[in-house]
Amino acid sequence: MATSLKNTARICGFLYLYVIVAGIYSEVFVRGSLIVAGNATATTDNIMTSQSLWRVSFASQIIMLLCTVWLALGLYILLKSVNKQLSMAAMLFNLVSIAIESLTKLLLLAVLYLLDDYDYLRSFEPAQLRTLAYLSIRLHAAGYNIALAFFGVNCLFWGHLIFKSPHFSKILGVMLVITGLCYMINSFSWFIDPSFAAKIFPAVLVPCLVGELSLAFWLLFKPVRSEVPL
Repeated sequence: MATSLKNTARICGFLYLYVIVAGIYSEVFVRGSLIVAGNATATTDNIMTSQSLWRVSFASQIIMLLCTVWLALGLYILLKSVNKQLSMAAMLFNLVSIAIESLTKLLLLAVLYLLDDYDYLRSFEPAQLRTLAYLSIRLHAAGYNIALAFFGVNCLFWGHLIFKSPHFSKILGVMLVITGLCYMINSFSWFIDPSFAAKIFPAVLVPCLVGELSLAFWLLFKPVRSEVPL
């Protein structure tokens, strides 16, 4: 059992690192470099010039979402001895978040459909298609924030369970609670007051990166103690 738990923890750690790296790659190095805020023409020109990069980024995000499903299951297995019902609730919020984000990713693929030379799109002016493509990107961001609100609740549950678990540092549990709160503050500020959200972004997500990286490295390198049954 102990060996199985150690393997589960290490697999979760590896998956979590991939999720973090793939997320940063897509958000910062791809969308961050191609999207020009408020400029549909420049944004769509950049995307069509780097269409292969946009597609690779999309594929990496789908792989990332597949990994998060396994990660949700793995952390349920590791934390269910602390409180099975709460661990199940965390997994459910995580899966809802994954489902929302998966549907939201279609909006990124829709950008390429809107900008391609399909016959059925010729009833639209090129400027209209560019505007719709940019709107699709904006809607993706809104959908992503909805997904992060659910993931924030998941992190609150994870933080509580990790704080109570003999397998993890209590400081790590506190960090995950802070992570969850920051995700929720970020999402709801975008919903309620976008101007305030723009002021606190991306600083509000720095604790999230620190907390999630800490959890990933803990799972990957810290052994599960065999004397504590799960």
